[in-house]
Amino acid sequence: MNVEREQIRLNKYLAHSGVCSRRDADKLIARGAVLVNGQQARPGMQVTGQDIVTVSGQQIQNTGRIVVLAFYKPFGVTCTERDPHAERILSDLVKYPERVTYAGRLDKDSEGLLLLSNDGDLIQAMMKGANGHEKEYLVRVDREIAEDFPEKMAQGVYLKELDLTTRKCFVEKTGKYTFRIVLTQGVNRQIRRMCMVWGYHVKSLKRIRVMHIRLENLKPGEYRVLAETDVERLCRDCGLHGGGRTIQGQKQFYAENAGPGMEIFPKSPKKERDG
Repeated sequence: MNVEREQIRLNKYLAHSGVCSRRDADKLIARGAVLVNGQQARPGMQVTGQDIVTVSGQQIQNTGRIVVLAFYKPFGVTCTERDPHAERILSDLVKYPERVTYAGRLDKDSEGLLLLSNDGDLIQAMMKGANGHEKEYLVRVDREIAEDFPEKMAQGVYLKELDLTTRKCFVEKTGKYTFRIVLTQGVNRQIRRMCMVWGYHVKSLKRIRVMHIRLENLKPGEYRVLAETDVERLCRDCGLHGGGRTIQGQKQFYAENAGPGMEIFPKSPKKERDG
């Protein structure tokens, strides 16, 4: 695939550049926030890698390949790219040559696996609660876990403040104060809210798996580039068929750069934010 010369719809180009989903790209175009070669973009127009595309004044790059990073978000880091009030944000730690954004946030007080990608469609598909993608966590609470606690949690918990009952899930007691839980939905602070209903407070929470991707031996602040086979499986399991972008572009990139795709990148020094 010749990324420079292949024509694709502008909304797809923006999604594949990690800007947003195709639907949100259409909204940006309609709002007049997108320029192509200095001219206001039109809905449905075609672009190539030789065109200069800007969104709100920022130039966008599309390399024609899907990148997915498995990142260990440390405790105390806020899942945002810009926040003048946050002490530490993702961009302080993730130094990657392409723009990547996260799929499914973790609370500041939680740690563990966070997937980041340059593909807006893949991010949107992974985050969509209706798709029922599994996310696995290890949790420690403030008091000894009762024998009936796992069953109560697994059957679904009514959250009065949100007026909803959580989906049934897998819960397994792993220690006096610890348990393992697998969720298929993404309610805000779901595990903490569920525990509070039964009188427990979460002391620590670590996500160790998203779909088939595991945290493995990553240390806080480190990330690894996922292998081509893992990226293709993520796309397939999300109902996406990446076509040339996933198969051809990825194969060339990994052949030239990533080897087996399992290299560990160490933490970068904290960079001061503007302002």
